[in-house]
Amino acid sequence: MKHGFITVAAAIPSVRVADCKYNVEQIMLQMSEAEAQDVEIMVFPEFCITGYSCQDLFREQLLIEKAENGLMHLLEYSRQLDIIAIVGLPIIVNSLLYNCAAVIQRGSILGVVTKTYLPNYGEFYEKRWFASAQDLNPSEIYLAGSRICVSAEPQVFVTPQGVKFGVEICEDVWAPIPPSNNLALAGADIIFNLSASDELAGKHQYLMSLLAQQSARTISGYVYASCGFGESTQDVVFGGNAIIYENGVLLSEAERFSFQPQMRINQIDIERLRSERRTNTTFINAQRHSQAREVATKTVNEHPFKLLRQIAPSPFIPADDVMRVSCEEILNIQVAGLAKRLVHTHCDKAVVGISGGLDSTLALLVMVRTFDKLHLDRKGIIGVTMPGFGTSDRTYMNAIHLMQSLGITLREISIVPAVKQHFEDIGHDINIHDVTYENSQARERTQILMDIANQVNGLVVGTGDLSELALGWATYNGDHMSMYGVNAGVPKTLIQYIVRYCALTDDFQEQSTYLLDVVDTPISPELTPADAEGQIQQKTEDLVGPYELHDFYLYYFLRYGFRPAKLFFMAQAAFAGKYEDATLKKWLTVFCRRFFSQQFKRSCLPDGPKVGSISLSPRGDWRMPSDSSNSLWLEECEQLGQL
Repeated sequence: MKHGFITVAAAIPSVRVADCKYNVEQIMLQMSEAEAQDVEIMVFPEFCITGYSCQDLFREQLLIEKAENGLMHLLEYSRQLDIIAIVGLPIIVNSLLYNCAAVIQRGSILGVVTKTYLPNYGEFYEKRWFASAQDLNPSEIYLAGSRICVSAEPQVFVTPQGVKFGVEICEDVWAPIPPSNNLALAGADIIFNLSASDELAGKHQYLMSLLAQQSARTISGYVYASCGFGESTQDVVFGGNAIIYENGVLLSEAERFSFQPQMRINQIDIERLRSERRTNTTFINAQRHSQAREVATKTVNEHPFKLLRQIAPSPFIPADDVMRVSCEEILNIQVAGLAKRLVHTHCDKAVVGISGGLDSTLALLVMVRTFDKLHLDRKGIIGVTMPGFGTSDRTYMNAIHLMQSLGITLREISIVPAVKQHFEDIGHDINIHDVTYENSQARERTQILMDIANQVNGLVVGTGDLSELALGWATYNGDHMSMYGVNAGVPKTLIQYIVRYCALTDDFQEQSTYLLDVVDTPISPELTPADAEGQIQQKTEDLVGPYELHDFYLYYFLRYGFRPAKLFFMAQAAFAGKYEDATLKKWLTVFCRRFFSQQFKRSCLPDGPKVGSISLSPRGDWRMPSDSSNSLWLEECEQLGQL
C-alpha cells in the first residue's frame, strides 16, 4: 500500500463441478497472476474449490475430504506468495456442514468465516445441506493440518499496514441487515464477498444497485466475485461477476457470460474512505456498539507500487452521460437560493456587475431564470457594465450584447474618472500598476453596485466563484462583497461547463454565440491596461496558476483532507503528459500558501448556496482560524519529488 491505495482483485476461475483438483489448479493460476501484478488481497467465488452447484454431492464424505485436501494444496502453494486469498469450501464443525470462506496467506489459515443467511427458495436450497453461522457454537477444529477456532463471532482482518477487511458470503449481502454492516462499523475498510448468484432477466441491474448502495451505506470498498462458466446449467446459469466498488462508485466490472477465466484488479483508496467516515456523524453514531475480533495477517515483502486506477483530472466536472442533468440541477439550486432571498426581502430588483467574463455571465443567467420563475419583469435586473483601465473590446461587447438580448435594464458607468480622482485623493501614481491600482478599481465597482441597489431598493448579486474564494483571488470589500453570492459553491472549471450548457439550451438560444465566446475568452480581472490591439494582457492563470490544477487540489484537500504528498502523487497520474512535476509542485505550493493566507476573506463571506460536496462557507462546511500557520503544508511541498 502507498498513499492509502491498496490493490485488490476479484477472480472468476475456470471450474468443474466436484473436481477439486482441477479447481485448485485454476485458483493457483490466478493467485500467481495476481501476485505478479502486486495484488495484496483477492477473493474467489463461493465454493470455488468444489464448485457451487454440487447439490446433494455436498453430502458425500469424499467431496468434503477432497475439498480440505485442496485447501492444503493452496496453503502449501501460498507459502511462496505474499498475497492474501479468500477461497470458498464446505467445512464440517461438530458434525454440521457449513458454507465457509477461508482466508489464507503464506501457508496459514488466518481465519474461517461461515455464511449466515442461507437461501431456501427458487432453485437454491442451501438449508438442505448446510447450517447457518447462527447455529454455530465456537469450536476448535483440525483443518488442513492446522488447529483453527471457528465461531460466528465477526472477524476483521488487519494487514501490517493497518488496512482492515471483512468477509461475507453471497446471500449475506441480500439480507435486511447484512453482516457487512457490523464489519464496516467495527472498522473494516473493505468487504469481500464470495458469491454464486445466478443470472435472471433484470437481476444484474438489481445486484449492481445493491452492491453500490451497500458500499456507499457502509462507506467501504466492496469486492465481489461470483461463479461463472463451468458451473452446472441444469436449472440455472451463472454468468460470472467480478465487481469492485468504492463508496458507491464502480471501479471495475468483469464481462458477464465469458467462457474464459477472468480477474478484475483495481485499487481502493483507504485514506479517502476513512476521511469520509470521520466527517460523517451518522456513521460515527452508528458504530458505537459494533464489535469484531481483529485477526492479524502476516508481514509481507515490500513490492514496487504502481497506480492502477484512473484519477479524474477534473473532479468537479460531471461525467458526460449526466452532464446535462447535473448542470440543470446546479442551476436549479442557484435559482432556488436566489428566489428565496428575493421573496424574503420583498425585492423585485437585483443589481449585478456584468464584465463579459464567466462568473458574471453565469450569475446573470441565474438571475434571468429566477426572475422568470418568480414571474418578475426582467427589467428588474439591473446589469451594470463598468469599463475600466483594462476592459477589452471583446468582453465589453459580450457584456452589452448579453444584457440587450436578455431584455434586462442596462446601465453603463465608466469607473475611470472616479478612480483617477481617487488616485489623486490618496496620492497614488496612476502609472504604478500595483495592488492599490487594481483594488481601487474593484472597490469602486462594488461601491457603484451597492449604491444603485440602494437607489432601486434591490440587492446586489455577487459573482465570485468557489475557486476564487479558495485562492483569495478577490478584492476584500470589493468584488468579495455582495448581498447574495449565487456562484459561491461553483468552481471555475465547472462554470465553463454550465455556461456552455446554457448556450445549447432553448432558453438561451438567442444568446448562444455570445455565451460560447465568453467560455472561450481568457480568464482575467482586466485591471491592467489591454495591449495596443485592445486584447487582454492580464491573464489570471498566468498569475495564480491553471484553474484546473487549483480545482483539483481544492477538491481533494477540502473533501478528504489529503496531504500535499498525496495531492502531488495523484496530480502526477491525473495530468500525466500535460504538466511536468516541477509545474505541479509550483502551483501546489501556491495553492497551499494562498489557501491559508486568504482565509480572512472567507471568514466574512456573504450568504450563497452550496451546490456540491465542497463549500467554503464559514457558517457550515469550512471553519478555520484566519491566522493558521501553513508551515506544515509548505514544508511537505518543499520535499515533493524527494519523498
